[in-house]
Parts: sequence; C-alpha cells; structure tokens
Amino acid sequence: MDTLSYKTISANKNTVNKGWVVVDAKDLVLGRLASEVAKIIRGKHKPDFTPHVDCGDNVIVINADKIKLTGNKMTDKVYVRHTGYPGGQRFQTPRELLSKHPERVIEKAVKGMLPKNRLGRRLFTNLFVYAAAEHPHVAQQPKEIKL
Repeated sequence: MDTLSYKTISANKNTVNKGWVVVDAKDLVLGRLASEVAKIIRGKHKPDFTPHVDCGDNVIVINADKIKLTGNKMTDKVYVRHTGYPGGQRFQTPRELLSKHPERVIEKAVKGMLPKNRLGRRLFTNLFVYAAAEHPHVAQQPKEIKL
C-alpha cells in the first residue's frame, strides 16, 4: 500500500470550490433556517471541511420578510443594542425589525451561529439576504435548495 493514501488532505484557499446556493425562507422557522444556512456558509456539508478555512458556499436567502417565528417570539423576543451614549440602550422586537429591515432578523440569527473571530466575520460576508423574491446574483447561477 502507498503510504500517501493515508494522509489527511486539508483544504486551503487554492483547493476550495465555492458555489452559490439560493434558499427560499418563505414559511420557514427562523432558527431552523439559520442553523442550516450557517452550516452551508461554514462548509460543514462538504467532505473536505477544514475548521480554519473559509470552505463554505455563498448563500442567498430570499423572501426574508415571510419568515416564521414559533410561539410568542414575534412580540416577546427582544433584540438589544446600545448607541454608545449614557442611557443609550435600545430594544426592538422581531415584529418591529421585520417591518423596517426584514433581512436583519435572519442576518442576526445566522451571525450568532458563526464563530466569534476573524474567520466568522469573513464567513458572514458570504451571506446575502433579500426581503423580496428577486436577487441580483443571477450571473453566479446559484443552485436552489429546499430546507
């Protein structure tokens, strides 16, 4: 037997094949959608997954305004941010956020499921979320997948 066949192959920037994927978020539960999207962005669905390399696909999420939340989360869940000024803590519910910026609900959920480091920030740039059914990435010929 050839001993080279037993070596573990590690992916790097030159050997990674990055594709484009479209996911329709219509009537999907937010957390279940976000976890699947995070796996695809991270590259965990590929056999040559390497933890320290951006080996995932670019993901386009359409119909972000038609996402579902279970239970009373639409009114009871709270997104907290701070302006940086004294007394500057601001609160928003998913219902308020969906009415103004529907894509941010999915972006926040996916970002929370990615690593909290340089790689995670780089991986987050592979996510493209659109509130409507149209997207400007037709030239990339993305594959549509069902979740």
